[in-house]
Amino acid sequence: MTEGYLGRESVTVGGELSVHVSTDAPRYRMRFYRLGKELAHVTDTEWIPGSRHDAPPHPDGVPGRVSPADDWNWPAFTLPVPEEWVPGMYLVEFVEFVEDWGEATGPPLLDASGIEGAARAFFVVRPRRAGTRSRILYKKSTFTRHAYNRSDRPDEERAVSLYDHPVHLPGGDGTPRGHKVSLHRPDGVIDLAYWDAPFIAWLERHAYPVEFCTDLDLHEDPELLASYDLLLSVGHDEYWSEAMRAHAERFVRDGGNIAFLSANTCWWRVHPVDGNTAFVSDTDHHVGEEYPHLPATDQWWAPPPHGVGRPENSLTGVSFRNGGMWPSTEWPGDRPRTGYTVQHADHWIYAGTGLRDGSGGEEPDRLGAGTPLIGYECDGAAFAYDERGIARPTGADGTPGSFLILGLYLLEPFHDDFHAFEWGHWNGPVREPEITGPRAATMGLYTAGGTVFTAGTTDWPVVCGREEDAAVVRVTRNLLDRLRHRAPAP
Repeated sequence: MTEGYLGRESVTVGGELSVHVSTDAPRYRMRFYRLGKELAHVTDTEWIPGSRHDAPPHPDGVPGRVSPADDWNWPAFTLPVPEEWVPGMYLVEFVEFVEDWGEATGPPLLDASGIEGAARAFFVVRPRRAGTRSRILYKKSTFTRHAYNRSDRPDEERAVSLYDHPVHLPGGDGTPRGHKVSLHRPDGVIDLAYWDAPFIAWLERHAYPVEFCTDLDLHEDPELLASYDLLLSVGHDEYWSEAMRAHAERFVRDGGNIAFLSANTCWWRVHPVDGNTAFVSDTDHHVGEEYPHLPATDQWWAPPPHGVGRPENSLTGVSFRNGGMWPSTEWPGDRPRTGYTVQHADHWIYAGTGLRDGSGGEEPDRLGAGTPLIGYECDGAAFAYDERGIARPTGADGTPGSFLILGLYLLEPFHDDFHAFEWGHWNGPVREPEITGPRAATMGLYTAGGTVFTAGTTDWPVVCGREEDAAVVRVTRNLLDRLRHRAPAP
């Protein structure tokens, strides 16, 4: 078995890529692909002598488990990134030498249907000068993927992550308290295959060039966003650092636009540590049979001292506490296929869709009806209906007053058309013993310098990328066409 991880998940054209590999094969090679409208093979390395390396033991001595918190510290193989490589999202596959294949042959190339699997990792290639290829920046949510990374492999369920057998640090002496997760351990590409691959392919098919970055790039570089007009947050974007949020908020104040084609967004705060090769987050995830610390202090919305006290709504317009998730034995679970009830059909976001909002006396149309657009996790805003039956934000949860609700899907604690619905998070009853208002997946936008749009669901890029609904595709095109350029300053 061959597995590996990147020393850093982004690299600049002309820079060096550090790949850390362990294998029990005598030789292996790295096969590189670029992910666009298709998975295009780029190059292979020569055969490299293989060596096997162990994972560090679990710091708490959990039998049969390795560490999710420590750097696995496998030796690095360093490769230059050629100048001719086109910036974008790349995949590296670790190919073992098999005698029958011989020196010049190997397993068949992957295609778009084979992105997910073991023995591979992904990374971002950035241009030397930001913004030279596109004014749209696609942020890959790498902190979230590492939080969920179990470091499993086909022949071994390691089950170590922020959620499985986590490591909790007491903090002190300048070290934050919380659960620690290392970025330097093998993972896989399930998140890339599910959320990103179909949407990246769609963007390239429809001639929307983008540049890419990771969470760590946004965390470290306060000037990164100055080169762009639109920031994309895609899929599941749960874990944000203080610096990421500060840089995004300043970007909006300065006239930049953000499209949150994501949900469960900015739910937990993280603190990068160990030279930004790991992070700590004080969450509500149990260690063994106990919760080390409740309420968890890195919840963005919860008031201090038992939270950060900065509701994510003030940036995104919505929050997971007014949305929820669909638990299921099979991820991503059963979802309703009713879609968003349309509001304000005359808004530019709906141009060309033909959707109606019921203002003419008819039943309002549904955006994404027949598709699993809502979920698997979704965000919402506290709202109330006015005298005309239009849902408007109350602002009680921190949603900006100018936020315009464009689509709504009412959530109830239980539905007959899916297994069960858990409103908010599993710590919701700890912080909010009662449901204080209607919960609804919420699509909308507001303007405060720049414009911020939220899809309110993790699966918007999946439905759009697979072109499962023509109206969702048209709304996405309207959104990108409008926000890919900053509005002129007043």
